[in-house]
Amino acid sequence: MKSSMYLLVSLCLMVVQVSGQQRTYCNPVNIDYGFTPIPDFSEAGRHRATADPVITLFKGDYYLFSTNQWGYWWSSDMYDWHFVPRKFLKPYHKVYDELCAPAVFVMGDTLFVIGSTYEKNFPIWMSTNPRTDTWKEVVDSFRAGAWDPAFFLDDDNRLYLYHGSSNTYPLYGQEIDRHTLQPKGERQDLIQLHDDEHGWERFGEYSDNNFMSPFMEGAWMNKQQGKYYLQYGAPGTEFSGYGDGVYISDYPLGPFTYQSHNPFSYKAGGFARGAGHGATFQDTHHRWWHVSTIVINVKNNFERRIGIWPAGFDSEGILYCNTAFGDYPHYLPDNTSAGQFTGWMLLNYQRPVAVSSTYGAFHANNAVDESIKTYWCAATAKAGEWIQTDLGKVSAVHAVQINYADQDADILGKRTDIYHQYRLWHSVDGRKWQLLVDKSRSKKDVPHDYIELGKPVHTRYIKLENVHMANGKFAISGLRVFGKGNGQPPAEVRKFMVLRQESDKRNAWLKWHPSADAYAYNVYYGISPDKSYTSIMVYGVNEYYLKTLDKNTSYYFSIEPINENGAGIRSSVIKIE
Repeated sequence: MKSSMYLLVSLCLMVVQVSGQQRTYCNPVNIDYGFTPIPDFSEAGRHRATADPVITLFKGDYYLFSTNQWGYWWSSDMYDWHFVPRKFLKPYHKVYDELCAPAVFVMGDTLFVIGSTYEKNFPIWMSTNPRTDTWKEVVDSFRAGAWDPAFFLDDDNRLYLYHGSSNTYPLYGQEIDRHTLQPKGERQDLIQLHDDEHGWERFGEYSDNNFMSPFMEGAWMNKQQGKYYLQYGAPGTEFSGYGDGVYISDYPLGPFTYQSHNPFSYKAGGFARGAGHGATFQDTHHRWWHVSTIVINVKNNFERRIGIWPAGFDSEGILYCNTAFGDYPHYLPDNTSAGQFTGWMLLNYQRPVAVSSTYGAFHANNAVDESIKTYWCAATAKAGEWIQTDLGKVSAVHAVQINYADQDADILGKRTDIYHQYRLWHSVDGRKWQLLVDKSRSKKDVPHDYIELGKPVHTRYIKLENVHMANGKFAISGLRVFGKGNGQPPAEVRKFMVLRQESDKRNAWLKWHPSADAYAYNVYYGISPDKSYTSIMVYGVNEYYLKTLDKNTSYYFSIEPINENGAGIRSSVIKIE
């Protein structure tokens, strides 16, 4: 009887999480990422990896394709994603890059897909019911041989291909015959990087290294109000400064003009960093979103994840993407507040942590340092290993995100039979514990599991107890607790200054007085006071070296302090010439 009652309570707790409220999400996107299928890429440890995402709305569903997943996902709400296993290869294709940086497009009642290839024998696949594996080959061999391809169907029914991935060559454009799906006319050079003028296009973690030429890749095209927006990724997928820029034209093949606000998608700070090589799309309510690549880059340069950010076009036709608080909970698409930040703050940044055991140098506080690159690891993967975080005081907990890390994994490629099981406990005093969430019988693979509670729980301690690991040891890169503290937001930042380098106006140094009651700061900047579309979340310090500016552009800066109670007043705007 006792065990039956325990199961009933557990099931009720799981139901409470998703009923009676508008759903939220938290980046990185919580999907069952496959492990890299490439042995040479996993010499430092087997690990999950994907990138270069595309989300396309087709027949009322969202379809998500990304690099080398041996399948794809669909969702009706951008919350529950369903994986469909599928290898888009012919038997004689002996390559690891089965669907690298895929191109996906809709034409009529059909969805089309192809991966990157410089060869000319890869097929284009088609399906009218992609919820299941019903794909057929529509073109035996696509003769364009494009890497990082993107297709765009114009409203006059002419079809175009954009592609390129190089630190030497430009992005290319070419018309495609929509009946034969083969190249039509000559390939044209469209745009190239100009890192001597655009600071963010420079190679390096923060656009700060000059030992290698930057990469231009990840073409994408949208049309809005008669204008063509050709998007591209730069300067390298390994870096926190990986972003997407955009050029604009009156014609699908140019000439193109660099948008005054660039990069339009950028996220160099916080837990989940990087917002490059993506795709801009509309939801079922016609709101704009941008999906892009999040960088990890620990076990391999191409260890990456996926993020989704609200986006849009302003009244002057500027394409922007909002990554402020981009790895905190946001509202999913509905008919009211899609993409808005919930206001739930991180409650346990650098707070005390207790654990059941520790493996090697993977220390406990790595789980609360707001770096996806570091992680705590238990000595084993056995049931009963645990990690506990102290919020410092009783707070209203609205959501918890559990970010698993890969340690001693042994998988190459995609597996659909692995899963995570755990229990979440909470306590007011650290002695008496109550069950918060029970997923001890779950069969889902949830590498970045995000749990929103039906109503906030007022508590101080959160404990994650392992029941079953999907693969490898029990390891956590981020046990992140979100909600509202009981105090006041931090006071307005004092003495905020921005010093632009006269000899190289791509660079600036930002400095401010530290706030005793702030654990982080959001720096906002843009091309006018009402276009502060770019933001960088800075943890634990009171300065930032910014090397992303366009040489001949004036900018406007402001800053806001952050703590567990909310964001403080944003400072007055500073203009720099």
